[in-house]
Parts: sequence; structure tokens; C-alpha cells
Amino acid sequence: MTMSTKIYGITQCNTVKKARQWLNENNITAEYIDFKKIPPSAKDIEFWLSQIPKEKLINRKGTTWRKLTDSEQQEALSSEATAINLMLTHPSIIKRPVLVHKNQVMIGFDPLLYNNFFVL
Repeated sequence: MTMSTKIYGITQCNTVKKARQWLNENNITAEYIDFKKIPPSAKDIEFWLSQIPKEKLINRKGTTWRKLTDSEQQEALSSEATAINLMLTHPSIIKRPVLVHKNQVMIGFDPLLYNNFFVL
């Protein structure tokens, strides 16, 4: 596999750890980008949103989301521009991991979906 595969996340996240382990076990080379060290750009987020609805890309179960006011949450869900700004300001609000392979975007980790995604 080429380095066209990228996985974005936070190193401490258990779901990211499982996804990275799965990639290693299946001999898939992926560039890992840690949100804490290299936050995603607006261009990255816009590309992800072209395939994943903002309602799914925003992790509404995490502490970052719960710390927002009700009006901030509603605004983020009603406007793509506001959602992008929120994700730029708080990258940890993005559901993890974000996997990009051959211009396809997938979020979260599910071994079955990964098998299909990589057609193993």
C-alpha cells in the first residue's frame, strides 16, 4: 500500500489505538496524524464533510461537546461554516479516527467496515 492512506486521531484514544493496530496487523501502511500535534486544516475538514455529514463527524458523546452551551451545539449543527470553525477550534470534537484512503473518508473503527474499505 502507498502512503496515500492517512489516519487522523488522538494518540490516547482507545478507538484510534484499535484502528492503528488493525492497520498494522493487516500490513496497511498509513500516515498517522495526531490532532494534538497537527490540527486538521479547514481544507481537511471540508473534504471530510464532503463525504461525512457534520452530524456524524462531530463527536456528540465526548466531553468537548458536552462542555459547549446548548446554543453553541445548535449553531454547530445548523451551519457547516460554524461546524468547521468549531472543529478547527476544538479538534478533539471530531469523531475519531478519521481514515482517508484513495480519496474515501471513513470515521470510527469497525473491523468489518475496514475489511470492506480496504477490500482485503
